[in-house]
Amino acid sequence: MVSIEEFRKLAMSFPDATEEPHFEKISFRIKKKIFATFDEKNNQAVLKLNEIDQSVFCASSEKIFYEIPNKWGKQGWTIVELSRVRPEMFEDALIRSYENVAAKKK
Repeated sequence: MVSIEEFRKLAMSFPDATEEPHFEKISFRIKKKIFATFDEKNNQAVLKLNEIDQSVFCASSEKIFYEIPNKWGKQGWTIVELSRVRPEMFEDALIRSYENVAAKKK
């Protein structure tokens, strides 16, 4: 399980990361581009993974990681069930999400 405090601490530890509102959610961004959001109501994170990382995380833990069921999911946006995910696995996925978005901004 990952708490919002753990999520926030990790997300804000990345270089140039910011926290900003995004509709009814909290977003974490690198140079104005979202790499993660937190949905408090559903206790879920959404991460921007590349196609390979998304398929690996979803295949290994389909009740924890799953593609958003619309066009955003086809672009790598992946839901993470924070009440079920192991902290180490979440950290790995969040790092990959940050690196994926940060690389596009260089």
